[in-house]
Amino acid sequence: MDVSGGSGQPRSDNAEPAQQTTGEEPAPPAPAPQTPEHPEQPEQPQTTSAPEQPETAGAPARQDAPDPPPGAPDPGDGPAPAHSGMAKGQPPQRPKEPGGGLLMGRPFGVPVYVAPSWFVVAALITWVFGGQLDRVLPELGAARYLVSLFFAIAFYASVLIHELAHTVAAIRFKLPVRRIQLQFFGGVSEIEKEAETPGREFVLAFVGPLLSLVLSGLFYLAMQPVEPGTVPGVLLAGLMVSNLIVAAFNLLPGLPLDGGRMLRAVVWKITGKPMSGTVAAAWVGRALAVSVLIGLPLLNHWGAFGGGTDDSSGMDAVTDALLAAILAAIIWTGAGNSLRMARLREHLPELRARTLTRRAVPVETDTPLSEALRRANAAGARALVVVDADGNPLSLVREAAIVGVPEHRRPWVAVSGLAQDLTDGMRISAELAGEDLLDVLRATPATEYLVVEETGEIYGVLSAADVERAFVRAMARPA
Repeated sequence: MDVSGGSGQPRSDNAEPAQQTTGEEPAPPAPAPQTPEHPEQPEQPQTTSAPEQPETAGAPARQDAPDPPPGAPDPGDGPAPAHSGMAKGQPPQRPKEPGGGLLMGRPFGVPVYVAPSWFVVAALITWVFGGQLDRVLPELGAARYLVSLFFAIAFYASVLIHELAHTVAAIRFKLPVRRIQLQFFGGVSEIEKEAETPGREFVLAFVGPLLSLVLSGLFYLAMQPVEPGTVPGVLLAGLMVSNLIVAAFNLLPGLPLDGGRMLRAVVWKITGKPMSGTVAAAWVGRALAVSVLIGLPLLNHWGAFGGGTDDSSGMDAVTDALLAAILAAIIWTGAGNSLRMARLREHLPELRARTLTRRAVPVETDTPLSEALRRANAAGARALVVVDADGNPLSLVREAAIVGVPEHRRPWVAVSGLAQDLTDGMRISAELAGEDLLDVLRATPATEYLVVEETGEIYGVLSAADVERAFVRAMARPA
């Protein structure tokens, strides 16, 4: 189950919106088993806060757990009356790389992808820059488009270096980087966790524009010994200007740009509240989006008016307006995504394995399903764990499999035939919470997980559907 998009907000550069590490949609919750002791009842609607439940003496209350599905045994509290010699569940290995286009390499161990949209932009840059070359170097003829294509590739290589600066800084601060993706309006470094301090956040954001400024200066120095009217001179001048524009644009103080993250870090430092910094930088980003939408076409119009007009001025105005609308939409959307992710981070600590876990009863492999459900009803449990003769857990009985067994066949069906074998990734600690909990669940997608104490005692079973519902409630609450 992939519920966040990453457990941290990805970084976005060159006006690209923050990308969610979202992947596949979580499966809808499976209905709970119907038992003779509990006939089917209408499902209770979900609310934006956890329902109150009575506490059982000597057991922790599962206050964040959702209402039981129709027909399921009443929820209980506290650990199951079974023990195992199993140690605390170890965090599983990370899943396969996320993809996102054509894989170009893995600098610093981080996969770099080129999205399909990049080829559209590369073709557009080749066409536009080729037209400019025709006016500056008409003797090139059709070869100008090869030179333009080289410029497009070199420009995006500069963007990649900009993103690698963010990546190196993130690795230096021990923040995992999911991938780098080159796409329509630049690149995205998907950093999965947030910086721990405003100072690190500022450095993490600033290194990208800083390296673009350094590249611009290097191209300027390389231009000095080169004759201006030549192909190398034109290419170096174009790369110098383009890197300068990339740096200046990303330094604008609004999310999702690097300058917005720098502003967020400053407000965070002053107020001591990261959420205050996010709100301030996001609203500045929205104001910036409106300014781009209105101001960019006006600037280009005034420039064209001052320099005279030609037959293509009407088409240029349409192109400028379209470009401004796309940029404004990207910035506005990125600012909104930043606000949503910040609100989610504030509520993530509420997702605790201990409070979301269902009470479970241990049953041996040859136990009939009807008898197992009877024991669960008697104990007020909502999950079944298959154990061996020594009480060591072997597998978890899946709710979806129970539903598929008609009631008249349950006395003749053993629970072992409805269970899913436990893997290392399906054993999780009862102490997991927030992003750590989501990271473990994303690493090993499953419908149920065995929750254990540090001593190895079985605490219960965590349903992915319960985590999903708690996640949705956390997103719905105001910051």
